[in-house]
Amino acid sequence: MDHDIRITLIEDHDLTRVGMRTALQQRPGFKVVGEAANATEGLKLLANTKPDVAIVDIGLPDIDGIELTRRFRQTQTLEDEPYTKVLILTLQDNEDVVLAAFAAGADSYCMKDVSLDQLVEALRVTQEGNSWIDPAIARVVLRQTRDTQDGNGTPPEKTVTISAAEPEYNQIIEAYPLTERELEVLQLIVDGCSNATIAEKLYITVGTVKTHVRNILNKLCADDRTQAAVRALRSGLVG
Repeated sequence: MDHDIRITLIEDHDLTRVGMRTALQQRPGFKVVGEAANATEGLKLLANTKPDVAIVDIGLPDIDGIELTRRFRQTQTLEDEPYTKVLILTLQDNEDVVLAAFAAGADSYCMKDVSLDQLVEALRVTQEGNSWIDPAIARVVLRQTRDTQDGNGTPPEKTVTISAAEPEYNQIIEAYPLTERELEVLQLIVDGCSNATIAEKLYITVGTVKTHVRNILNKLCADDRTQAAVRALRSGLVG
């Protein structure tokens, strides 16, 4: 990479924000270019600094991080350089909050107890244009999906619907079944692995991984890795 990954921190808890800034500044390849303690200042900061990645806390005091992300995305165009990626940082791991964050335009989702090494990996993966989803969240979403499918009651009302209703997912999956290798790649996407990491784990080339990812997106009628991961979780394809 030719330049440091430029990061802004939007987090109202002073100690958390200062701790993250200090830790990231000590890591080579990262530069914190601004910080804000609320969403109003955060939106101004994003407009002024145009970072590579914004770390956004959900629990902000004025408007929450999901609404901040939604408003920020409305101001962006795909031609913006750099196109700022959003990494949501939160204590909340319930299904509706996770899906609402992605629907608002978040790229990645981390729990606040994430280790520094994991946060660094998540930032790198996110900056490269991929999605990093905390494995704990992936498991929670899958477990809640299974609970809903196993129960006799009607599914709980969801705050967000991503592209298609669940019966449509299942029709898509039946029409375009994934190969065993594609399911392995999909599981690693859900676990937040980059293409390079997937290649290493499966002993295949990055080019082959990209081909598998393209096929997975086509079969799931997904626009990107995040949407593919969410659809895979909601249909019970992976765990």
